[in-house]
Order: sequence, then C-alpha cells, then structure tokens
Amino acid sequence: MHIDLNCDMGESFGAWKLGADEAITPYITSANIACGFHAGDSRVMERTVRLALEHGVAIGAHPGFPDLVGFGRRTLDATPDEIESDVLYQIGALDAFVRSSGKHLTHVKAHGALYNLAAAKPEIANAIARAIKRFDSDLVMVGLAGSAMIDAAQAMGLRFAREGFCDRAYQADGKLVSRREKGSLLSDPQLAAKQALQIVLEQSVTTMSGEKISFVADTLCIHGDTPTASAIARAVREALQENGVTVAALA
Repeated sequence: MHIDLNCDMGESFGAWKLGADEAITPYITSANIACGFHAGDSRVMERTVRLALEHGVAIGAHPGFPDLVGFGRRTLDATPDEIESDVLYQIGALDAFVRSSGKHLTHVKAHGALYNLAAAKPEIANAIARAIKRFDSDLVMVGLAGSAMIDAAQAMGLRFAREGFCDRAYQADGKLVSRREKGSLLSDPQLAAKQALQIVLEQSVTTMSGEKISFVADTLCIHGDTPTASAIARAVREALQENGVTVAALA
C-alpha cells in the first residue's frame, strides 16, 4: 500500500514570507509550486524548485487565478479559453526553472478557487486539462476525488491522481467544507494524521456531520499556509510509515 504526500508551496511573495517550506519539504514526496498568479514570484519559484530538488521531491505546477490580493481564493469571471491560456502560461513559467535544473515537471494541480470551480464545472475542468495536454501529455492532473476533473482528464488522455486532504473537513457529498465555516480546517496534527490514515487504510472519510463516506485517494495534501503545517506534515508522514504505508511520489 502506498500514497503520495503533497504540499502547496512557494507561496511567499517578495519580502513577505508565507508557509514553512523548509520545515515541510523533508516529509513530503510532491511539491505543488505557485506560479506567480495567486502567489510566488520568479525568485520564490526558483528557490522552491531548488529546495524540492535538494530533497528529491517531485515538482508540480500549482496554477491559480491572477489574484494576488485574494490569494487565488476568490472566483474570477474568466472564460474557459482565458483559463486555459492562464494555466498554460503558468505551467511554462515554472517549467523554465525545473528544466534549467535538468529535471522535469511531474504533475499539475489547480489552486484555490480555480480548483473548486473545476471540481464542479466540467467546462473549467476541461480548460485546465486542455492546457496540461498542450504542454505535456505525460503530466499527471491532480484534482479532487469524485469530481468533474476526472472526466476532463480522461477525455484528454491524461493520467489523473485523486486527491484527499489531511487538513480539511469534508461534506456528505465528498466536497470540502467552505473555509468560511468554523471547523473547516484541521489544524491539530494528530487529527490530520488520523484523517490521513482513515483515507488510506479504510478508503473512507468522516464528514463534518459525523457520517462516514467512501473516499479513495492517490495523493494526500497538506496546505503549506496552515500555521501548523510543518507539524502536520511530520505527524502524517510518521503515522503512515508506522502503519506500513509506503509514501512515494506519483511519478
């Protein structure tokens, strides 16, 4: 039994630091690096790529809406064609740093509002899948398990990785509880580790209302901007290994 452990990273900007990338990286197997639209800049992108490579962590692009002020968590009124172009642009920007280091991207995972929109709207999921295929059809598309993104990836002939979250609460329909609601974020490392184990070992997740639903994931996410992210990463990695789960990158 194995699982990939990913984290959203490289979300600092200029003089402003966000996340504990250096502390988290030793515990993960895949890094989703911001591409400058919702967070990050050229220097942050390059530093984060180097950090991932130093630890043998697979690198993926983490494109979002062009919304630095809202950290990409606000839905913008963009057309599917605009989203396709923006995602393609962001993948290419990050890939420049990866290729110049002699390596290759392994996956693409949308960020924030773009991710949530793609999970529910096929036309947005298709736009993201088209951008990925145009860039490199060998890239893995990462998205919410049980969402519209699965069909979009299959239609484009892309491999798809079903994503679960260690640090987020779930609704009865398998979607994430809105961040606006109290209890939507699991900041306690032990609770996050418990949820990770349930997803991997039992292929289920307990919703915010207490209901247990079926849930299968190929990769588990830790949000790098959570204040306790480094402690969560360590707790999850240790819990998985102690229970005989191999933690390995998607590639």
